[in-house]
Amino acid sequence: MKPVGRHPQKALTSVRVNSLAAPGRYGDGNGLYLVVDPSGAKRWVLRTVVQGKRRDIGLGGLRLVSLAEARVKALEYRRLARDGGNPVEAKRRAKVVPTFADAARSTLEQHRGGWKNEKHASAWINTLTTYVFPIMGEKRVDQIETADVLRALSPIWLSKPETARRIRRRIAIVLDWSKASGFRTGDNPVDSVNKGLPRQSEKRGHFAAMPYSEVPGFVKKLPEVPTSQFARLGFEFLILTAARTNEVLRADWTEIDLDKAIWTIPAARMKVGREHRVPLAKRSLGLLETAREIGGDSGLIFPGRQVDEPMSNMIFLMLLRRLGATFTAHGFRSAFRDWASECTNFPREVCEMALAHSIKDKTEAAYRRGDLFEKRRQLMEDWNNFLSS
Repeated sequence: MKPVGRHPQKALTSVRVNSLAAPGRYGDGNGLYLVVDPSGAKRWVLRTVVQGKRRDIGLGGLRLVSLAEARVKALEYRRLARDGGNPVEAKRRAKVVPTFADAARSTLEQHRGGWKNEKHASAWINTLTTYVFPIMGEKRVDQIETADVLRALSPIWLSKPETARRIRRRIAIVLDWSKASGFRTGDNPVDSVNKGLPRQSEKRGHFAAMPYSEVPGFVKKLPEVPTSQFARLGFEFLILTAARTNEVLRADWTEIDLDKAIWTIPAARMKVGREHRVPLAKRSLGLLETAREIGGDSGLIFPGRQVDEPMSNMIFLMLLRRLGATFTAHGFRSAFRDWASECTNFPREVCEMALAHSIKDKTEAAYRRGDLFEKRRQLMEDWNNFLSS
């Protein structure tokens, strides 16, 4: 991330530090920066020259290190570097016991080789980054108690039960690694956390969905979200097309036919393992034109920080959290389905095909061998018009 604005001596104030929300790097002078991550987390970084090489040295998160404390630390490390010392090594020696965030990253590296793909590793650390690091990421692992784990899990225990259970397991794994590495003693705090949590519903598998009547207003708020242009455009495209998150994040310009207004998703990226054609309504085409003006018409349509790498699959969840929404990205497909059922006269099979759902009824599947494309085109045009209302 590029520095934001000029960075005069002591440019930041406590009020400004607390109010900053847009991801970026904000200078305080003399190499000290406040970094605001896409997740909303804030941390201090000192950029200085150490033994002839420029280094970025983490000074801790804003939750534990104030502006004044960061300035003192930065001055100490700059003096050490000026005298030929190595602040990085000094910091490493001083921090014998890792923070939970550091322990999580070390645990990830230890387990990464045994996982099937990088996507799983990315999802593993991203859930902790989103839900746990803001609560106890900067806390030393030997100081973490059941109450800390409870604070991290409580906000999502009932609203996102499956995610919460995964996070509970991942916290336990990190703390087990910490004990095995000699950084903790005693029982794992996760073992007793259930006593402080309400019982979850047995019903699983449904995604939290926004009522369809609220979706047009939600779409109008997207330009206000402090995130990247491609994240905003990608999320709007997801809503306009009723597509899945991974289908949008990995969408490539080679899949788009602007003249015919068709997006063809290859079978390899489809949940049902079958190529899926998505009719593009006028508003969707306009959005793609905007994306093309920003990033060109080759490679990924909505790239991440690197033009040849997709955004994290957590980017849309972070966007929703910044808007204060408790819904999931996948839930907008449910909103589309509810709207189609209650506000249109399109047959059920047209609506199901628009969502690329597999047909379990063999008789119906045999009867409907086509993909009902032209009927779906009108359905998606109506949906896009509804979102503009």
